[in-house]
Amino acid sequence: MESSLQKAAEISQQHPKPDVKFSYGTAGFRMPAENLDSVMFRMGLLAVLRSKAKGGQVIGIVVTASHNPVQDNGVKLVDPLGEMLQPSWEKHASNLANAEDIVDVLRGVLSEFGIDWGVPAKVFAARDTRPSGGQFVQALKDGVEALGGSFHDYGILATPQLHYMVRCHNTSGQYGEATEEGYYKKLSNAFLDLRSLSGKTGVPEIKLDGANGVGALKIKKFAKYLKGTLSIQVFNDGSSGKLNEKCGADYVKLHQCAPDGMDINPGDRCVTFDGDADRVLYFYCNKDGKFQLMDGDKIATLLVGYLKEKLDKTDVTLERGLGIVQTAYANGNSTAYAEKTLGVPVACAKTGVKHVHHKAEEFDIGVYFEANGHGTALFRNEVATKMNAVVEAEDAGSEKSKAAKQVLSLIDLVNQTVGDAASDMLVVESILHEKGWSLDDWNAAYTDLPNRQRKVTIKDRNVIETTDAERKVTAPEGLQDEIDKLVAGYKSARSFVRPSGTEDVVRVYAEADRREAADSLALAVSQAVYDLAGGVGDRP
Repeated sequence: MESSLQKAAEISQQHPKPDVKFSYGTAGFRMPAENLDSVMFRMGLLAVLRSKAKGGQVIGIVVTASHNPVQDNGVKLVDPLGEMLQPSWEKHASNLANAEDIVDVLRGVLSEFGIDWGVPAKVFAARDTRPSGGQFVQALKDGVEALGGSFHDYGILATPQLHYMVRCHNTSGQYGEATEEGYYKKLSNAFLDLRSLSGKTGVPEIKLDGANGVGALKIKKFAKYLKGTLSIQVFNDGSSGKLNEKCGADYVKLHQCAPDGMDINPGDRCVTFDGDADRVLYFYCNKDGKFQLMDGDKIATLLVGYLKEKLDKTDVTLERGLGIVQTAYANGNSTAYAEKTLGVPVACAKTGVKHVHHKAEEFDIGVYFEANGHGTALFRNEVATKMNAVVEAEDAGSEKSKAAKQVLSLIDLVNQTVGDAASDMLVVESILHEKGWSLDDWNAAYTDLPNRQRKVTIKDRNVIETTDAERKVTAPEGLQDEIDKLVAGYKSARSFVRPSGTEDVVRVYAEADRREAADSLALAVSQAVYDLAGGVGDRP
């Protein structure tokens, strides 16, 4: 062991650390690519230790910066079932990335977790389309092999595809075949089953904004497996424009407009992926030419409503039930619609995929989507067992049997490891097709309350402390009282503030019954934050 650690330290000299402070967050490390070579090498080392700590199961590494501009890059580790890296290991990732003496940090990790050095380690890696990705995969490989681990490079994949590969391998193929073709086959077969069970015909036409990223490449491959059931026209396919430049899900969400390079007409069914294809949003222009966005809240309520309908038809009882998980950023009307109209419980978790994913695991079926379009559904094994029992007990053509089969197909169509733009798009398309809904019909389910987000720069973000899934402030003293007073002055209003995880900034969210009211409330709360939490620079 000691000789391997010393060898790793020697090889690390080929990947010198710049004078930069690194911090591993939910999305891993993400910054200008020029600073990341040493981090890549060291994450290769850490992945080996994580694999050994998990009994030799495969650990994944994705080289991506998602919706960031093309000059950035990043890296994140994927745990054995395709989930995000265990939060307790995030500090070790940061410590290793910043260490002057990497051997000391590696020894510390080995000791803390009682890792058996004799366990063989395996690592899978993939990258998005950024030009810096190739050299970084090599740096990862250098790190993995420096500690004697085995390394498999999947090349260019969408982020959720790599998550899928990891889970497939670690479940010995039970979840699916750990190849790109296996991914397409599993999802397309489920989609085609749902299409057949719907009894409906027709070929919906989709205009897809591929963000000039990996999703554009992969959806073209994927389309061949869908056997003409969808017509997908891909824009921003990477043939000319820059990755994420005035396109992609983050741009569309932030600017509330169609991306550049995409002509849309009233009624067109439009979809946008982000740069690494783990987020999806729908949008369209109504007959008046007004832009309409179908965000993660809309997708979550569509899916949970469909599942509730199918479960009711099967008469199956689930002990932990069906639920939807939101963050404080979820629109208030989406919460009311889920609870009052659909009759589905809503749980709230702290912002960040790792928090909502964990909360969703508390249900038998937990659906979560952040407003940005990142989300999925999680199904306990008991759900499939009970649905299969219904299929076996009922006549093949009965409503109960059909509903159970639809739930089983949906389980296979959903990528349960992480948000997956392609999978989620096919889920939405399956539901809209069966219901015979246009985007206008879908959008009419409920109307979002107008909302506004702002940010306030303060001296130290650590003075802001929150509770109740970040919906209430406990420090500094007096701030929550002031927010409550301001909110009371508006109709159908709420507001919350939370500190940024990476910079000395406080994020402010406000919603109310009118656009002007939401803007006014957001400004007033921002001023209260500035005054009571040590604002710097110009007062809002």
